[in-house]
Order: sequence, then C-alpha cells, then structure tokens
Amino acid sequence: MKLTHIIPLISLATAVYAAPQSFDFKDPKGVNNAVFKLDAPLESINGSASGISGTVSFDLENPAATTGKIVVAAESLTVPNPMQKEHLHGANWLDVAKYPEISFETKSLANVKTDGNVTTADVTGTFSLHGVAKEITVLVKFTYLKDKLASRVPNLKGDLLVIRANFVINREDFNINKGQYEDKVSPTIDLSLSIAGAAITK
Repeated sequence: MKLTHIIPLISLATAVYAAPQSFDFKDPKGVNNAVFKLDAPLESINGSASGISGTVSFDLENPAATTGKIVVAAESLTVPNPMQKEHLHGANWLDVAKYPEISFETKSLANVKTDGNVTTADVTGTFSLHGVAKEITVLVKFTYLKDKLASRVPNLKGDLLVIRANFVINREDFNINKGQYEDKVSPTIDLSLSIAGAAITK
C-alpha cells in the first residue's frame, strides 16, 4: 500500500478515536444535585436541587471544544423549612410557575488544562435564572471515567463524565428582590455542582 493511501487511513482512525461523546445528565439513579447557600447576618439558608437534566458533548482529546447545556428544574429547589420553601417557589422570589428552568449553556472554554482523565477550564456561558440571561465564567473540573457507568448503574455499559463547579451569583443581577431582606436573605448565592453524565454504549 502506498504511503499516500496510508496517511488518510491514519487520519480517519484518529478522527474516529477522537470523536466527541454526548453525555446525558438526567441521572437514572436520581442523585445528581446542585447545592446552594445564602449566608446573611441573621440567617443562613442551605438547600439543594435534584431535578437536573441536559447534555454535554465532551472529547478528552479536544476538551476545549466542549459544548452543552445543564438544566435545573426550579421546582426541585428545596430547603429544610417548609415555609421558606413555599416562599422560595412563590411569585415574590423565584416564581417557579412562571420560570420553571434554571440553566447554564456553554459558549467557550479558556485556560484548558488536562492531566490524565481530569480537565479544568474557565467555562464561559449563559446562566439563565428568573427570566434573566447573564454571561458568566465558571471554573469547571471535568473528570472522564471510561467504562465506569456499570460501576454506578448496574446493567448499563458506557462512560461517565463528572462535572464539578463552585461559583457565586448575585440575586440582584437576576431581578430577585433587589436590595430587600438582606439581613435574612443574602444578596449573594453560593452554588456548588457535582453531577455525573452517562454516555451509554451497546
């Protein structure tokens, strides 16, 4: 076989190997969650959200090309106090009936660094909350776990992508009671995300 014939075959094999995978973040185990905290002078509010879905396209050979969108069902946000939860969901705060989704959609990655199966990057994207879309940049850690889906979910074969991120938003930026109740409800919200997505193989 001529060299001119071999080179295209090598290129094709490389392209096949490096093809991005699509990871589904609607967790069959139901344990994916986002955690939020508002630490005001008089009260600290801690809660979580479990209604997570979305897809992310990721390629360990080219992580800078990562794209995707993570969605949180606003109705799934919960706090230990039932009255606080009712207020949180109500029209004066998140108004989950009118704005049922909280989301982050990737635009670009910068400062991408990969060590083994772990990639970190500054991910810029659109964060949407309470009817307001705002561009933010978040430091994200991607952990690619090849052939580990069965270890997490029996009877399913495939790979896992674990996404971890911690960042802060200001509720005033999203028109949530700007300048009000700051002694009990902090204007800043600390968010923590640790979720696993699956790329199922047959």
